[in-house]
Amino acid sequence: MTPALTPEAAVPVPDPAPEIRRVGVVGCGLMGAGVAEIAAKAGLDVRIVVSSEDSRARGLRRITGSLDRAVAKSRISAAERDVALGRISFTTALEDLADRQFVVEAVAEHEPTKLQIFSLLDKIVEDPEAVLASNTSSLPIVRLAGATQNPGRVVGVHFFNPVPVLPLVELVGSVLTDERTVDRAEHLVTEVLGKTAIRSPDRAGFLVNALLFPYLLSAVRMVDTGVATAEVIDRGMEAGCSHPLGPLRLLDLIGLDTTVAIADALYAEFKEPLYAPPPLLLRMVEGGLLGKKTGRGFYSYG
Repeated sequence: MTPALTPEAAVPVPDPAPEIRRVGVVGCGLMGAGVAEIAAKAGLDVRIVVSSEDSRARGLRRITGSLDRAVAKSRISAAERDVALGRISFTTALEDLADRQFVVEAVAEHEPTKLQIFSLLDKIVEDPEAVLASNTSSLPIVRLAGATQNPGRVVGVHFFNPVPVLPLVELVGSVLTDERTVDRAEHLVTEVLGKTAIRSPDRAGFLVNALLFPYLLSAVRMVDTGVATAEVIDRGMEAGCSHPLGPLRLLDLIGLDTTVAIADALYAEFKEPLYAPPPLLLRMVEGGLLGKKTGRGFYSYG
């Protein structure tokens, strides 16, 4: 017969956090749609907040198109595509995320908008242990956490575009983030979503973009000053350095407006000239040439 534990022998163990099954996504652009897609494929219940019916239609087309391509490449079956789509719902009301256990903010890289969203989510999401995550690629997480009354549950979860393809996620805890929050986020992105996670510092650009963007901006300066064309630069980096995409094609994929927002955040934090957006990049954004999403950037797209 096994003796009962005495009070002195019993060691208190924190209650395990409930398994995350309900995910919310705010925004359904390229990044939000990608996060929603991989979460639905992983068996999670996904609710996406969009700003309008037009945004819902565009977001659904993005997700459906990506899943259709996965079917065409035999990565998933048609039945699996249909099941994943059935796990996704849309709403225009942020309040409909009240029951979510993990919410990812994936709107444009505009700090006032993100601050407003986190302030509202903090009041709306009922579970005090629910994780409030930002997919920001440049803004320090502590600023976003400062918009909430419970900054310990705010964490950076930076996916890379295209989300269904690229394996990396940067996890960024601020000085206010609870370690348990980062651990829950890491478990979700690695064990459930199947991504590779690294923990990055809470500074503008985190780790990857702080290294990547000086290189990308240098390529723009080469075009701007007539050193070489975009095609020549890209061909050189693809063939000479084994990069899958040259820097200018990559910028078109990222979005030139997003590039300027990230460069501005990096320059504001570090005051280093290599982070400042070149004049050509600024003029292209002012002219609405934002890259692949608008059909024209450094290249033209059909």
